Amino acid sequence: MVKFAHLADCHLGSWRQEELQTLNFQSFQKVVERCIQEQVEFILISGDLFDSAYPPIEILKGSFSEFKKIHDAGIPVYLIAGSHDFSASGKTFLDVLEKAGFCKNVGKWETQEEGRIKLISHIHGDIAIYGYPGRKSGMEVEDLKNIYIDEMHPFTILMLHTTIKEVLGSMQIEPVNKEKLPLANYYAMGHIHKRFEDHISNSRYVYPGPTFPNNFQELSDLQCGSFQMVETDGINIKTQNIQIPLKEVVTIELEVTNGLTATQEIVSHIDKLALHDKIVLLKLKGTLIEGKTGDIRFNEIEDIIKKKEAYIFLRNISSIKPHELEGITSSVENFQEIEKRRSEEFLKKNPHNFNKYHQQLIDTLSDREKHEDEKTAIYEERLISELKTILEITEIL
Repeated sequence: MVKFAHLADCHLGSWRQEELQTLNFQSFQKVVERCIQEQVEFILISGDLFDSAYPPIEILKGSFSEFKKIHDAGIPVYLIAGSHDFSASGKTFLDVLEKAGFCKNVGKWETQEEGRIKLISHIHGDIAIYGYPGRKSGMEVEDLKNIYIDEMHPFTILMLHTTIKEVLGSMQIEPVNKEKLPLANYYAMGHIHKRFEDHISNSRYVYPGPTFPNNFQELSDLQCGSFQMVETDGINIKTQNIQIPLKEVVTIELEVTNGLTATQEIVSHIDKLALHDKIVLLKLKGTLIEGKTGDIRFNEIEDIIKKKEAYIFLRNISSIKPHELEGITSSVENFQEIEKRRSEEFLKKNPHNFNKYHQQLIDTLSDREKHEDEKTAIYEERLISELKTILEITEIL
């Protein structure tokens, strides 16, 4: 029986709040500690160990210390780059970890004729481990249509940092069809921050979840980090998702309609709660009939939460909408007609070859809103990718 651990999406260095940066690293430490206690035979990290290809020095110092503990315990670590710690130049601090003997990057391949990509195995006993890295803006998806394995092994692990369609949900990104991936026994997945497991016959497709939530919504949904413990006899596979609770998360979700009275309503609700040493998330939603968002006294709310000795306080007000302006009766469709007419008039007065892209660009820029809690960098990459497609740009000059 072989026991191994499967991690993904550690995103070390991601939080700008020091308190959450600390919890992120402590959660990673707990995972390392558990792996050593369980005497796992090896550890898999399916991308995004770091939040960037070049993490801050303090993050590197702490990470190297944890990898030394793993190394001293005699446990090999096999990893691939993710969309965050991948670099187009091919040079990241994952290379430094590997050079130090702390891990092995198994994302190795050879490009064959007609664009086929032959994956190269790393052998651990009777287990063959293959990997292909994630890339920014889901650019690995096209490559994954061409990957293949040309050897048979008693037990095969395929490490990928991408999205299969079953875990996609409402996200507007291109997924991978898992049935068209090379045959493997265990698919060690990363990239999507969900705890998810699926199987076809004896093959398992597993997302272990991030080792710590990476944004406001993930803190509310997931509460804590997690990883996967896996055991196999070469035929049967037993998996267990292990969660790492560090602090209790309290989500306060309130609907507000009056910016002038919202502060007192929020304070009245908070007064009833015990918040000592807890992560407090305040999410406001609704349409303001009176007042505006700026009338809500968040400093006063934060002071009260601090007096209750909360560990940290975060707020999300993206779901608050201002009331429709009085006197405006035109529908959204009427506004769109006006925009279209003005656009047509402009194009007639300013003929240019570029005009063929004009309406598509307007439609895209009008419709593509930033998703709730979507990081600005991810939103920009998604928008730029769509604009490049419209403009038929295939490479950056």
